[in-house]
Amino acid sequence: MKLPNIFRAILAMGLLGQLSIGVGQEFPPNKTITMVVGFAAGGSADNAARVIAKKLSEDLGQNVIVDNKPGAGGNIAHAFTANAPTDGSVILFGSIGPLSIAPHLMKLPYDPQKDLAPLTMGVTFPNVLVVTPALGVKNFKDFVALAKKNPGKITFASTGSGSASHLQGELLNARADIDTVHVPYKGGSPAMVDLLGNRILAYYSALATADPYIKNGKLIPLATTGLKRAPTLPNVPTIAESGYPGFDASNWYAFVAPGKTPEVILEKWNKALVAALNDKATNKQLAEHGLAPNPGSREELAKYIASQSATWAKIIADRKISAE
Repeated sequence: MKLPNIFRAILAMGLLGQLSIGVGQEFPPNKTITMVVGFAAGGSADNAARVIAKKLSEDLGQNVIVDNKPGAGGNIAHAFTANAPTDGSVILFGSIGPLSIAPHLMKLPYDPQKDLAPLTMGVTFPNVLVVTPALGVKNFKDFVALAKKNPGKITFASTGSGSASHLQGELLNARADIDTVHVPYKGGSPAMVDLLGNRILAYYSALATADPYIKNGKLIPLATTGLKRAPTLPNVPTIAESGYPGFDASNWYAFVAPGKTPEVILEKWNKALVAALNDKATNKQLAEHGLAPNPGSREELAKYIASQSATWAKIIADRKISAE
């Protein structure tokens, strides 16, 4: 039966609409894929992102580039991704600060739980509490004992107010009932300089930053902040096993996408990322940077971010922490 012209036009429009929806949900999208990173090139986030992006490019047969958008503790990159195209061409290697901490410290131009969609956990890694020999302690138990005897006198450095290293110190203050004093720095390098110069007494440092000074004896590692011992420091206990069960202040980077990305694309991204993160060669390269891949489901990541957000919200409120 021959349809009237108007019906043929409506049918054609409907088919075009279906085609456009199909193209919009194509995976991988027929364009360069961008992996946004909220920190400068050369750091742990950037190093990990480039390792994973290379594997994704191989697996997907599509170019995956890393786009560094540093600044504001990663919030610039997260705000950018929240407003990025939703066709699967942009994903973010997100971090603990903007996703779980910053919402409790400042007004953000995006809502992490609404404007960013979880894909999978990427990598987790602890910090290590380090001191110089001048402090006179050789283990974590001695450090806590010294802090109890000298409330308000032991200082600890962080990479900035509200940073993971800051809140790790505040969490220990709360759990151990001690009063160590936070001193914020603008990054890990100046914090390490002052620690080595004995102008600061302790520092919750990234493993890669502290490692050379631990090896040459200039720093003493007391404990790590995750639930499991760091493979690169197998003889250093966790805070959790040193008298504070359940203490978990790990750093982590997780993959998220723009919040309005179609469900089918989110699921396909999850599968692609989990496969890349489970690759043995990729695992080995990440381990060289002190990073442990920890892929999982989208639902698991959403629950973890919510749990972390609740944990840090309480610490921020109880300790009266501000972003200043």
